[in-house]
Amino acid sequence: MNQTVDSRKYYPTALALYITYFVLGIAASIMGQYKQNFAAMWNAAVLADGSYDVSGVVAVIAAIGLGRLIAFPVAGPLSDRLGRRLSALIGCALYAVFLLAVTFSPNLYVGYVLAVISGMANSFLDTSITPSCMEIFKEKGTIANIFTKLSISIAQFLLPFAIGFVAVENLPFNTIFLATAAIIVIDGVFLAFLPFPPFERAVKTAGAPKEKMHFTPAAVVLICLGFTTSTTFMLWMNCNQELGTLYGLADPSKIQSFYSVGIVLALFVSAALLKRNVEPAKILVAYPTVALVTLGAIYLVRQPVMCLAGGFLLGFFAAGGVLQLVTAVANEMFPKNRGVITSIVMIASSIANYLTVSAAGVLTRVGGAEGPRLVLLFNMAVTLVGILLALYLNTCLKRERAAAGKE
Repeated sequence: MNQTVDSRKYYPTALALYITYFVLGIAASIMGQYKQNFAAMWNAAVLADGSYDVSGVVAVIAAIGLGRLIAFPVAGPLSDRLGRRLSALIGCALYAVFLLAVTFSPNLYVGYVLAVISGMANSFLDTSITPSCMEIFKEKGTIANIFTKLSISIAQFLLPFAIGFVAVENLPFNTIFLATAAIIVIDGVFLAFLPFPPFERAVKTAGAPKEKMHFTPAAVVLICLGFTTSTTFMLWMNCNQELGTLYGLADPSKIQSFYSVGIVLALFVSAALLKRNVEPAKILVAYPTVALVTLGAIYLVRQPVMCLAGGFLLGFFAAGGVLQLVTAVANEMFPKNRGVITSIVMIASSIANYLTVSAAGVLTRVGGAEGPRLVLLFNMAVTLVGILLALYLNTCLKRERAAAGKE
């Protein structure tokens, strides 16, 4: 009872942390919604159909993954040694810089640097929020961490409506960027003063041998799943608009709304499954399997409705908290190094962001009109690898439990 009462005083902190992920949800996808605007601003080549070549903008978006990759080796240890608050505040500050400056960037190169800053902001927030959820909600930490995705999905669900409002009112396209910057600045002020829960600090004791993290096969597989689970939804999130156009969808922005609805429903279903003691490792097999079937169906059936149905299903089975589930399971393995293990899993996710979205840019450029379908094939291949890894994870966990005498 006392533990519950003690935890309640941190609920406002949890709410403020969830709001940072609301901002993250907008920042991670808004450039993908305004690719034509950025391409025009950066003097991209005009294609035969009168649109701008967006391959350069896709490369800039991929730099978000590079920024995450750069920051995670610092962000994780900083969170474990100096506290979750500092990581959160750095993330808020970096996101404010990105959102305030990117729509005023004079060229592709400045945009690239700012996208790197956005990725760094993501890193610092990840290494604050995931450990904080585990420490505030304790036994329910895995479920609480999955619901960080709810904040992201709410933002991405509302984003198309905000974009429509901006268009109808003839407001500048940077309106949403500036409004979101204001939200993260205000939220950062609250986080500077709200209480954070205590945590097991990773400190060095003079004369004591350094405690090393022991990586079992299951832990290694979870890190690899950080790559594959991220690839499935990142490629879809950044390339679905072009696919919708290719398939003749009148309003490709609707894909994002169906995608977000799928995520929200998946979060509640996943939480219910976890409460019923369904093993997370089994979810990590089932969800990507359905995502793979969905990608195949979208590739084979060239109909506009498939983009909408596929958006919903991929939101549910690819983006519905799967990466957060991977991270939460990894956190449970390393209670004294939660910031570090979060960093490691997210480094794998960052590599996926940078490499696979960069590859998507190349495939889009090389494939021309059929580029989006090449991206689908690439996505299917990586997702299949993820399913095989998840199957092996289940085997590893059974062996580890057996070795520990739990079976």
